Amino acid sequence: MVEPGEFLRRLFAAAVAAADPAVSLARHLPDPPRGRTVVVGAGKAAASMARAVEVSWPGELSGLVVTRYGHGAPTQRIEVVEAGHPVPNAAGETAARSILDRVAGLDAGDLVICLILGGGLALLSLPAPGLTLADKQAVNRALLKSGADIGEINCVRRHLSATKGGRLAAACHPARVVTLLISDTPGDDPLDIASGPTVPDPTTCAEALAILVAHQHNVGMLVTAAMGLLSCNVK
Repeated sequence: MVEPGEFLRRLFAAAVAAADPAVSLARHLPDPPRGRTVVVGAGKAAASMARAVEVSWPGELSGLVVTRYGHGAPTQRIEVVEAGHPVPNAAGETAARSILDRVAGLDAGDLVICLILGGGLALLSLPAPGLTLADKQAVNRALLKSGADIGEINCVRRHLSATKGGRLAAACHPARVVTLLISDTPGDDPLDIASGPTVPDPTTCAEALAILVAHQHNVGMLVTAAMGLLSCNVK
C-alpha cells in the first residue's frame, strides 16, 4: 500500500508531466496554412512551448517568444528573448514591439500561433500610445494601494496596454490566429491569462476610466492614464 504522502507526490508528478509542452502540445497544433506560419508568445514556459512547436511542426515557420530571465531554451527557428518578471522592464517592452513587428503585414493565407502562459502579463508589457512603462507602473501601484479589486485592476491594465485584451490578435489581422494556452490562473479564464492578448475584452474604455476616477486622486496620473484609454480601439 502506498503511503498518502507518496501517493500525492506521484499525482503531482503525473500532472506536471502531462502538462509538459513536449507531451501535450503537438495534438493541439492546427493544420499548416497555405501561406506563412509565425509563432509568437510570452510566459514563463514560452521557450519550452516554442521548442515543442518546432519539433512537431511539419513546415516552415519563424517567430519570437519572450520568457523570464534564466528560462530560455535552445531553439532553431523561433527566437527566444528573456525579460523581467514579475516586474516588467525595457527588455520585455522591446520584445513586445518586436512581436508586433513580426505579425505586421500578414495576409489571410497566413497563420499566427500564439503561445500564452502565466507570466505573460509582465513579459509582454507594452504601453498604449501616449503612455510609458513608468506611467503604467505608477497607475498599477496607485490602484493596488487604493483598494481596487483584482477585476478592476485587470480591466485598467488591459486598456493601458498595446498588446492585452485582444490587441495582439487585432495586430495579426487578417491572418488566422490560433492561441495555445497553459494556465496557472484560478478559473482558467483566457482573458485572465496574461490579460488575454488574443481574447476580446468585454469591458470598455469608459469603464476603465471610471475605475480610475473612483479609486485615485492624482490628477496628473489620471490625465496620463486617460490619454492611454483614449487610444484604445479594440471593442
